[in-house]
Amino acid sequence: MTPRTTPSVDEETPAVDGIERLAHTDLATEPFFLAARLASTGSAGANRMLAELGLKVRHYSVLALACSGEEPTQRELSQFLVLDPSQIVSIIDELEQRGAVERRTDPRDRRSKILAPTAAGHSLYAEAKALVARSTEDSLTELSAAERDELFRLLRKAAL
Repeated sequence: MTPRTTPSVDEETPAVDGIERLAHTDLATEPFFLAARLASTGSAGANRMLAELGLKVRHYSVLALACSGEEPTQRELSQFLVLDPSQIVSIIDELEQRGAVERRTDPRDRRSKILAPTAAGHSLYAEAKALVARSTEDSLTELSAAERDELFRLLRKAAL
């Protein structure tokens, strides 16, 4: 006779039911938790899509700023993306190895380096931007266009 085992909570209840059940807790009323959860789920979805280009959200973020025309320094990238400078160096190294960006001396301060996109970088960014837009759309399907606009407005106001 095979011993009977009790199924775990995860086996009894699908993940969605668990999310719905936990959505009524105090934690689910805390704005920073909700923002972090949205960022985590959004990043995970974007990372899945960006994987086809060999990128992650961090690469995309650095590449997007490089292609912005603002000529960001490595320090500015670190501050804006809230990443450690060593992480920025690693990401730039990877993008540079792919031929997507290059470091140049900052004409405003010769001690600093700015990040400049290459033609290949602009092309890669265009592809990645389309994937991120699709991922964003998929992540926010529950919101109307007006609600998305309001969410973006409020996020910009709070984050910048």
